[in-house]
Amino acid sequence: MTAFPITIYHNPKCGTSRNTLAMIEAAGYAPTVVEYLKTGWTRPLLEHLVGAMGGTARDILREKGTPAAELGLLEPGVSDDALLDAMVAHPILVNRPIVETPLGVRLCRPSERVLDLLERKPDSFTKEDGEVVKP
Repeated sequence: MTAFPITIYHNPKCGTSRNTLAMIEAAGYAPTVVEYLKTGWTRPLLEHLVGAMGGTARDILREKGTPAAELGLLEPGVSDDALLDAMVAHPILVNRPIVETPLGVRLCRPSERVLDLLERKPDSFTKEDGEVVKP
């Protein structure tokens, strides 16, 4: 079998992130798991991920449960540079999970968005809340 590297930028306290990781594993993969709240982010890594997604830093900005509002990051006109600097300083500002595979990079919200990034898919998958996903 050929290598199919998968990296998930993961927060184990997040149900969506846990479901995404479990879907990857149910498909038979052993991904590299990066607990970004422990390891933090680098500016080059964030720039790579955002660029590979074809988006902007605002696309991965997490508002809920973060200091985004207090830092003034929700205001229109805040630059990507300012957002990326804040994300490096406050890793919780990055929404999760972000998954990178040879098929692309994506913010996997909802968790089943990860299926488009996998060569193999699980036959079916039951999320933590009981919802059944059939790829």
